[in-house]
Amino acid sequence: MTDTTHPSREKLVSDLKLVVSDAEELLKLTAGQAGDKIGDVRSRLTDRLSDAKDRIADAEAAVLDKTKKAAHATDDYVHAHPWESVGVAAGVAFLLGLLAGRR
Repeated sequence: MTDTTHPSREKLVSDLKLVVSDAEELLKLTAGQAGDKIGDVRSRLTDRLSDAKDRIADAEAAVLDKTKKAAHATDDYVHAHPWESVGVAAGVAFLLGLLAGRR
């Protein structure tokens, strides 16, 4: 049930949102610039930003879906095995207490 890519996906989505935001700001700042090359670059950048936004939305949806599935599976397990869940929680709390007490 452990998925080591989950935090890195969330960070990737967050970083991509920042890049998209910065690129959009750059497009706004260069809106007054003239020239064929700048117009072509702006057009390509606008298209790529649109594609990136779509991929970010898809990645966010995938992360959200995995999170919901993991939460549902955990809930099902706890309902199916309540005493085992309590025992594991107590054991983890005990170990955390020991570690905290040593500091």
